[in-house]
Amino acid sequence: MKTIQDIENQIITLTTSIEVNYPELYATLDENPMTIPTKIHPDMTIKIMEDYLESLKQILKQYSKIHNKQ
Repeated sequence: MKTIQDIENQIITLTTSIEVNYPELYATLDENPMTIPTKIHPDMTIKIMEDYLESLKQILKQYSKIHNKQ
């Protein structure tokens, strides 16, 4: 079973990859991996974090699809 920390690590890895490989997309995310808290916030659940991670993956997938066609 994944923990919130595991999911946060995946989010940090993904956003860092986006920052390095797709800086123009990263600028639109309005976030910085350094600002993602490492302590568990009482309102954060695994489901919320998994949904957020999935949304980042979908944003990257759509962006890649659009820009690879050009």
